[in-house]
Amino acid sequence: MLKVNIENIFGFVPKDEIYSLEARVAEANSSIYNKTGKGSDFLGWAGLPSRTFADTAELKRINDCASRLAGLSDLMVVIGIGGSYLGARAVIDALSSNFNALLSKNERRAPLVLYAGNNIGEDYHTELLKVLDNADYSLIVISKSGTTTEPAIAFRLLKEHCEKKYGKSGASKRIAAVTDSSRGALKKLADSEGYETFVIPDDVGGRFSVLTPVGLLPIAAAGFDISKLLQGAAGMENICRKECSFDNNPANLYAASRFSLYNLGKAIEILAGYTPNINYIIEWWKQLYGESEGKNGIGIFPAGANFTTDLHSMGQWIQDGVRNIFETVISIKEQCHILKVPNDANNLDELNFLSGKRFGEINKMAELGTSIAHVEGGVPNILISIEKLDETNLGEMIYFFEKACAISGYLLGVNPFDQPGVEAYKKNMFALLGKHGFEKESAEIRNKLKL
Repeated sequence: MLKVNIENIFGFVPKDEIYSLEARVAEANSSIYNKTGKGSDFLGWAGLPSRTFADTAELKRINDCASRLAGLSDLMVVIGIGGSYLGARAVIDALSSNFNALLSKNERRAPLVLYAGNNIGEDYHTELLKVLDNADYSLIVISKSGTTTEPAIAFRLLKEHCEKKYGKSGASKRIAAVTDSSRGALKKLADSEGYETFVIPDDVGGRFSVLTPVGLLPIAAAGFDISKLLQGAAGMENICRKECSFDNNPANLYAASRFSLYNLGKAIEILAGYTPNINYIIEWWKQLYGESEGKNGIGIFPAGANFTTDLHSMGQWIQDGVRNIFETVISIKEQCHILKVPNDANNLDELNFLSGKRFGEINKMAELGTSIAHVEGGVPNILISIEKLDETNLGEMIYFFEKACAISGYLLGVNPFDQPGVEAYKKNMFALLGKHGFEKESAEIRNKLKL
């Protein structure tokens, strides 16, 4: 079961100060469950795991579609950006071999998942098409509206490629769409082309959507057990229920600790892990907290680190740089494999004292030693521990971070469920590209840039 340890922040923030926030945290929880806070139209995620886990018919439909697409494919391309792909990629990467792309088809448990529409890289998408020329593949396109620029133009490209390769009828069997229930460009296209479709709930925003078909369909297509993922999330949903005591609620403790550290001037949070498998968990977390909190000139900046790798690059700054940071560490108790350091007769590297020790044991001591060094160097440390990387534990962690994020936003006084700042770059991009209706903005920008 996921646990949160905040003992290594008490040297910076008194314990009483954390616990003095109990009433405000309770109020935030009440706002979530009673839908009385800002952004209350987007609170569907709060009870989502238990509802979805109980919907056996929908889970069967997701698994059946995933199996059908997997049976047609060596490769699965997930088209989406932001919350439309980060959650799925986080879970898939966490559960997959670090070298999944190099395994043979027989060694992989399911199609290799690739991603498109998460950037506008010309070389990236050209090279992807070349790969797809020589492989059987299917597409999962994820977009509420179907008009978000990056995934929309990527889907145009890949739809055309798929239809040329398999014909329109063949392509329609290889494309699944996760979109709005009744409206939008993608829904209209999916209905006209006969794609199998799944619904993005109206009351769940993109960055909170990993436990909807947005994440569940790609995760199932990658060969993982979405029932166990939801079971873990539903368990954490129960632990984080509003009636749970402050002490026993990990989301409460994490949110209150972050808020107290922010008030102390710790404006940057570094989420760190000690295995490359969770790099995209960190990327998903960065979007979740960055888009939810960074508004109105306030909010904690979410950064990420991959230890011990980054201890040999950013480690100096973290240890001795500006003291406006705190660190949250994801600690994983059990490893999937056992690997020991061999003995060397010559011992030229003088590391025979490690002979026979597991890599995991050495990594754990690096984790503990780093925590001690950083705390002594003025970096408060929050520890989030899970048993192992599997579907159940990842489900717990996903819901924990979502619930704590909502509480954190309400403590800051912002709407955790909107993202008004995201539209600024789009307006300028559309103006520069000559989109109809943006003529005034285009003239202003071109004059500013002297184009």
